Amino acid sequence: MSWHFPFFLVATVTLPSVCSQFNPLSLEELGSDTGIQVFNQIVKSRPHDNIVISPHGIASVLGMLQLGADGRTKKQLTTVMRYGVNGVGKVLKKINKAIVSKKNKDIVTVANAVFVKNGFKMEVPFVTRNKDVFQCEVRNVNFEDPPSACDSINVWVKNETRGMIDNLLSPDLIDGVLTRLVLVNAVYFKGLWKSRFQPENTKKRTFVAADGKSYQVPMLAQLSVFRCGSTSTPSDLWYNFIELPYHGESISMLIALPTESSTPLSAIIPHISTKTIDSWMSTMVPKRVQVILPKFTAVAQTDLKEPLKVLGITEMFEPSKANFAKITRSENLHVSHILQKAKIEVSEDGTKASAATSSYS
Repeated sequence: MSWHFPFFLVATVTLPSVCSQFNPLSLEELGSDTGIQVFNQIVKSRPHDNIVISPHGIASVLGMLQLGADGRTKKQLTTVMRYGVNGVGKVLKKINKAIVSKKNKDIVTVANAVFVKNGFKMEVPFVTRNKDVFQCEVRNVNFEDPPSACDSINVWVKNETRGMIDNLLSPDLIDGVLTRLVLVNAVYFKGLWKSRFQPENTKKRTFVAADGKSYQVPMLAQLSVFRCGSTSTPSDLWYNFIELPYHGESISMLIALPTESSTPLSAIIPHISTKTIDSWMSTMVPKRVQVILPKFTAVAQTDLKEPLKVLGITEMFEPSKANFAKITRSENLHVSHILQKAKIEVSEDGTKASAATSSYS
């Protein structure tokens, strides 16, 4: 069996007993599922682009916003996310700690911050709860000087992602008069493969992109035993999947590709959810296979507003309807942007990935 890819990949974190009381999906799976739904919406609108997102980053920012929302704004967030942060705060806190635990052996860093206009008064319970559940810090910045505020936030993001993500924000996204706060989640991951690719096996090979064109690109290769399997979508499109574990064995990369080269990757993506991924994990069997995949770096910046609106989160973007009374009662806030910039590097040694998600009010 040979694996040669146009592909979809998901980094999974195995947290065995953190949330067993949540059924049918555990809490970390619900967060991932929201992110995958957003991913599906983006792929529909950009079927030939490289799409890189962090589901955990999306769930974190929506969770932090949920803590500040009230009324219909809060209801829309809880409906789409399928949980109320206040009701599951202790479990979320455990998940966030498990993700960054040194027991993982791979390096995972998650950082959250609210950058607030100098002098802006926030409700104490919102600040306290965000710090407790999401380990979110509060930093004051001068939004009346957009370039300076932008630099402050970008430096913080760059530091938290070990230099992987820079220039998340541009000054034109900050309104010197209206911007009150920017909420940011930064995630960094570095994992070494459990079974590393030998550099001498890396050669230029043919890669067929989503647009059907062929390119000569450096490809990693190894013959080894990996857990893998195959399944089909409801419309009978077959695809294969494989697990490439990192050396800590608590985090893996999952890769899927269509069985037929004529089947575009975008045709199978709507079928993929956390439920689908769970079924992959339970049906995979070890096989000796030749794995060939691109050595690549992919960067993508995505505006999440439209995908979230399609999923039913609309009110928080509308100045006349947004209700963030739990953030502040001194003035009306709404979300003007939710952006995520993500980067992934895959090489012979392993993977570096990072993402930064921000929302502006």
